Amino acid sequence: MPQPQDPVRVVEIGIAPGSRLPVRTLDQVDAEAGVGLVGDRYHGSRHRHVTIQSRSDLDDAAADLGRPVPATGTRRNVTVSHGSVPTRPGTLLRIGEVELQVVRLAAPCRLLDDWLGPGAMRALHGRGGAVCRLLGSGTIRVGHELQVGDVAPAPSGPRT
Repeated sequence: MPQPQDPVRVVEIGIAPGSRLPVRTLDQVDAEAGVGLVGDRYHGSRHRHVTIQSRSDLDDAAADLGRPVPATGTRRNVTVSHGSVPTRPGTLLRIGEVELQVVRLAAPCRLLDDWLGPGAMRALHGRGGAVCRLLGSGTIRVGHELQVGDVAPAPSGPRT
């Protein structure tokens, strides 16, 4: 059981090639800046490149739900060992050599009740993790540490 002072590490990686296709777990995945995780359904999307959740949040949801919540059941890409995943937009993260930026909170969807059983969406409310964009390319591996940086400044100048 990780202790609060222990480094937060990647414990599971999952990708799904399509929206209703099963999540496949991997030991590592290639991340392409501005594009997404190779092989994932969101590869090529504008902002939803990587989703990150915390195993401790899943365990808390499981306690509320009364049954296990597998990491693949939420369809998130990266599960970290413990702690809270930052959800403030603009927060910079690093996993191994890969830099990411939080776009928004990853809210649980109603389909969780179908996949995990009645009440799953409610149990995961506030525990869904974060949606991130990839600022850098590289490989994300199980065991890599999640490091949290500052909030990036908002871009200046006209929006296009």
